[in-house]
Amino acid sequence: MSPTKSLNVVLVVMDTARMDEVQLRADRQTPFLSSLSDSGTVFKNATANAPWTLPSHASLFTGTTPSKHGAHAGHKHLDDSLTTLPEILQTHDYETVAVSNNTWISEEFGFGRGFETFFKTWQYVQADTDLGKIAQMENGLDMFKEAVKAVFDGNPITNISNAVYGQYFRRANDDGAARTNEWIKDWLTGRDDSRPFFLFVNYLEPHLEYRPPKAHTKQHLPEGITYGEAMEISQDAWGYIAGTVDLTDEDFEILRALYRAEISYLEEKIEALIHLLKSESEWDDTLFIVTGDHGENIGEHGLMDHQYALYDTLLHVPLYVHGGPFKDNDRTDLVQLIDIAPSILDTLDIDAPEVRNQFQGVSFHPDTEQSREYAVAEYMAPQPSMDALETKVGDLPDHVYEYDRSLKSIRTDRYKYIRGSDGSCELYDIQGDPGEQTNLAGTKLDIVERLDTMLDEWLNSFEQTERLEDVSMDDDTRSRLEDLGYLQ
Repeated sequence: MSPTKSLNVVLVVMDTARMDEVQLRADRQTPFLSSLSDSGTVFKNATANAPWTLPSHASLFTGTTPSKHGAHAGHKHLDDSLTTLPEILQTHDYETVAVSNNTWISEEFGFGRGFETFFKTWQYVQADTDLGKIAQMENGLDMFKEAVKAVFDGNPITNISNAVYGQYFRRANDDGAARTNEWIKDWLTGRDDSRPFFLFVNYLEPHLEYRPPKAHTKQHLPEGITYGEAMEISQDAWGYIAGTVDLTDEDFEILRALYRAEISYLEEKIEALIHLLKSESEWDDTLFIVTGDHGENIGEHGLMDHQYALYDTLLHVPLYVHGGPFKDNDRTDLVQLIDIAPSILDTLDIDAPEVRNQFQGVSFHPDTEQSREYAVAEYMAPQPSMDALETKVGDLPDHVYEYDRSLKSIRTDRYKYIRGSDGSCELYDIQGDPGEQTNLAGTKLDIVERLDTMLDEWLNSFEQTERLEDVSMDDDTRSRLEDLGYLQ
């Protein structure tokens, strides 16, 4: 790095990326992963602090857990009581830019603070009025009335452009990764480079529903299954959980193939982003971080999507760090998404003592002497709620109501303990049983007691935020989230 130039920061989130699937590709030496692994640091035991997008990104941005930042299914907004990473960097003269493909990560839900530029790929023209809902309208006079009303709520030309784009073009080939890279290229090549930049990117491809390009799918499909046949498999997660949709082991094998193809396609786009940084002579001056906000259940534990549980299928995420002091190295110590913000500040040599007092994360900078004794995760409220699930699929089997609870987990190098608000508890030997199939809570009472005490001590170590009120959102946002499987 030039002695006169500050380090840029690029923080990439592979939305819904499981570590085991990403690592599977790393073992096959894919170009993207090889370029990061060979000259950067791979964290093999990185975990999210929540199993879904909103609370997990809030933890990433604030360095705090859901019970402290208060953004979760019971309060779907990141409030301004805590300082965010982009706000810190903005005060240190960084150009702060966000590109989001996930509706949760937008200004509407509190993620715009600190960003000079916030680009949402689901809008063709960036605007406050968002018309994706037009694509959901019924035919005939009702559609016409609603469309006219929506179009004239703001700039008519802009709104019509966004409606047409959302209905006919946005999801034609991918979930926004191609447009993301095109926009970043235009921004990067045209920016004033007198300041360093912080670029945050959320890529959505591995998220349900899986629609990978055919070229990336063939190598992953089971023998004898065509792309067309694979795309006919139901991806109705809530129907499966409620028992209205039946899926066989072969169906799940096909769905996992589609999921892997999505990751393969996304890796190609991230590799293109790296090449872009290199072509603009920014790569050597950039701290480049790739992680996942959470994972995915694809039939494991009787679940689909990424709700209702704190298993490692949802919490164990990839984390690759390249640049600055992060050299060729594999690390197996416990790290979490809340550790990323303090690690970035340490790398940039930014003090910010007041904000550091806010952090619950532990820096994983190579020169730090700190280490993490345990990792925690929280699922503050079910999402979707039982009422929303009933509205979607009708009557629910009795066992589904077991998911109507909050969950907290704590894990050490060997054991994970999960405690439910309904009095349930689970204990897994992560080393001997990485798939978390055998609940040891009834046989290893001493370990349950020790981890239960550690969890309580951690919860009592900070002031928790009690926010359980509904947060309003416009109809289009609600419709777009339902498209992503987030029932409200």
